[in-house]
Amino acid sequence: MTAAAALVLLAGCDGGAPLIKREPKQPGPFPVADRPVAHIVSARWSNEEARDRVNEAETVMTRAAIRPGMTVADIGAGEGYYTIRLAQKVGDDGRVLAQDIVPATRDMLADRVARGRLDNVSVKLGAPADPKLPEASFDRIFMVHMYHEIEQPYEFLWRMRPSLRPDGLVVVVDANRRTADHGTPPALLRCEFAAVGYKLVTLTSMPSAGGYFATFRTEGPRPEPEQIRSCRLDASKQPARTKADGAARRQHEVVDQPNS
Repeated sequence: MTAAAALVLLAGCDGGAPLIKREPKQPGPFPVADRPVAHIVSARWSNEEARDRVNEAETVMTRAAIRPGMTVADIGAGEGYYTIRLAQKVGDDGRVLAQDIVPATRDMLADRVARGRLDNVSVKLGAPADPKLPEASFDRIFMVHMYHEIEQPYEFLWRMRPSLRPDGLVVVVDANRRTADHGTPPALLRCEFAAVGYKLVTLTSMPSAGGYFATFRTEGPRPEPEQIRSCRLDASKQPARTKADGAARRQHEVVDQPNS
């Protein structure tokens, strides 16, 4: 791995105080995730120049087959690293919806979009358990270095699912480490998506983006919330800790099947 790639990988968590105060969620129809949730500590995952030096965005967009005229959602857009580059890639005939759940971050990104005169970009405030996306609208939904911050993944994925077009894909980029350490083990990712009716299409290593690249598409009918089963955890299969992990709060991972 190059020095620049290592810099990107190590920058996943700055150790600061959470930007969002988590309130206990009342019991509801969706199962509770049996794993820690990484706190949102920064709108910036890493320095944009460092990410461009390892060609991160261009590689991810190429693997995701982003083309002119597409409509793409950038969930957890932060300061807009992918939003800006996606807007250029889809062109004047395409659309990008950039979403974040932190109002100040949303406003900062809206200012950046306005200054750049990106007329093909809209900026939206989402909710922690609901991305609030319009139905049947997106060819791709990007979730880059943010999945581990979703407190209610089953509800979030369930509410996001109708927004995909029939051949649409969800694109996930994350690190292969514990969710408490700002990553998502691939088995956990695969299991939680499958529980809500998404099928894994691709899963490949991508060190230049800090971990791996995965895509999913919907399969079959959307399950009723009461039918969703939380993924079963296996403490013996957790990823090995690295210096980049910081202080892990819990040590566990997931096996590949939901609880019965």
